[in-house]
Amino acid sequence: MPEVVLQTHGAGYDCILSLTDLSVREGEHVALIGPNGAGKSTLLKLLAGLISPTEGEIFLEGTLLSTLSRPAVAREIAWLSQTDDVTPEFIVEDYIALGRLPFRGTVQAQQDTAALQTAIQYFRVEPFLKRSIGSLSGGERQRVMLARCLAQTPKILLLDEPTNHLDFAARAELLSLLRDLPLTIVAVLHDLSFVPNFAPRALLMRDGKIILDGASSEVLLSSELGHAFGLNVHPVQLDDGSTTFVFRPRGA
Repeated sequence: MPEVVLQTHGAGYDCILSLTDLSVREGEHVALIGPNGAGKSTLLKLLAGLISPTEGEIFLEGTLLSTLSRPAVAREIAWLSQTDDVTPEFIVEDYIALGRLPFRGTVQAQQDTAALQTAIQYFRVEPFLKRSIGSLSGGERQRVMLARCLAQTPKILLLDEPTNHLDFAARAELLSLLRDLPLTIVAVLHDLSFVPNFAPRALLMRDGKIILDGASSEVLLSSELGHAFGLNVHPVQLDDGSTTFVFRPRGA
């Protein structure tokens, strides 16, 4: 069984996030879902070490997260925020290169060129390397943000709404690229229809608590999800044998 790479013991944050025990294993893809204000972004920030728990502890590969320096954490974890405020004039290739800053002055800095090239090719951003961030479409911008994350050569990606403000086709393309990455990924997703194909495991949050943790298909069909979102969920079998889900407001 893959080793646990992220773990929380009774982690809480003020009145926003209640005591939480969570383990994420190497290579797992986990979707964080729940209504607005459920505590999803707060949990993700705790896992990234951006904020410190007011209760409990968080461990990265068995080491207490609070004892690690920011560069040390950044060499293991890449973080994509919900609102990545980047200066519009920033040139794309310069922005992606920021992903190598945690390695400055280390032996791994010798791998900068290869790491950048891998990230650029994987997220297909070569055509606009010389353009400014402000000139990109929403889908192009998100691919650039993720290329910067991948340039960090992290073991873990923590993504807060990576498909925010993207149309359906751009969401599908981006999540397909993320799904194929052999990394540990925990992502906040609001479009529930994409959850099963992206993440085998889903955590349902409500009122600052994880109220359900299990296989994505089971979580999506649970009464807890219907109650949290006020939705009726209907599984639909597709011609290729896979299952998708239709979500309708209760009473509709």
